[in-house]
Amino acid sequence: MNGRRLLAVDWGTSSLRGALVAPDGQVLAERALARGILSVAAGEFPAVFENAFGDWMTAGTLCLISGMAGSQQGWREAPYCACPAGFSDIAARLEWLEPGRIAIVPGLSISTDGVPDVMRGEETQIVGALLLLGLADARLVLPGTHSKWVTVAGGRITDFSTWMTGEFYALLRQHSILARTLPAEEPPADMAAFGQGVACALAGPGLLHTAFSTRTLSLFQRMAPEALPSYLSGLVIGEELKGQNLQRGDAVVLMGAEALTTRYEQALAQLGVTVRRVGASATWRGLRAIADTLPTPPSCMNP
Repeated sequence: MNGRRLLAVDWGTSSLRGALVAPDGQVLAERALARGILSVAAGEFPAVFENAFGDWMTAGTLCLISGMAGSQQGWREAPYCACPAGFSDIAARLEWLEPGRIAIVPGLSISTDGVPDVMRGEETQIVGALLLLGLADARLVLPGTHSKWVTVAGGRITDFSTWMTGEFYALLRQHSILARTLPAEEPPADMAAFGQGVACALAGPGLLHTAFSTRTLSLFQRMAPEALPSYLSGLVIGEELKGQNLQRGDAVVLMGAEALTTRYEQALAQLGVTVRRVGASATWRGLRAIADTLPTPPSCMNP
């Protein structure tokens, strides 16, 4: 185990999170700021980092940063690590901003039938989830604007795919003919309407057809306006699940925000798939595991 205190940072598109993690994995403190990479101008990343976490970067502290800070629009591009990959492979490809002190964790890439796919940040969550659950083989889903479906075998990420489910929901919700039917503000979730949408997607020929039912159910007053957004959410999530070749009795690990993972858990239950959930602490656990693969510099050794 690397004996250094760790500043674990998750720097995404719209948010910046950090945790101070002891050598034994205990989270000592956490911070969250609305300083995602899109709010940081080129050249300003070191200053934003210093303002956010400078007081935590005492002598001997190691900092590992995951997420979009390693993208072309981030602090510095960290080249992707090709799959299959385990956390030791990821650790070997760190992009050091300050050698031995601050590094960016690389994302992962894969090519399927000649078409590339990528992830940044999720690989760290996956490492953490496997360790928290004691798994070496798993199927995982990380819902979001761009959902990730991931296969892990023998502790290595062997396959993954990206699904633009959240973005398609937003496009249909705000910029299609359906927007004229749906309420302007997002109403409370209607899980019955959501389940109806999932069932329609699973039985239907595809989203290009089933999405229009959101309009016709309203047109013939067969669904209340405040239930329509949940129904549409069920359609797009159901369409995503339909592409996963899931069988009754399968199990998946589900990671993400509470509201969204609740919907996925219900949708997966409609397919007879069981779920194990993992929270946001998986990122800190994953970064701690990567840190523990690194040697401890002599100056940081206990006397």
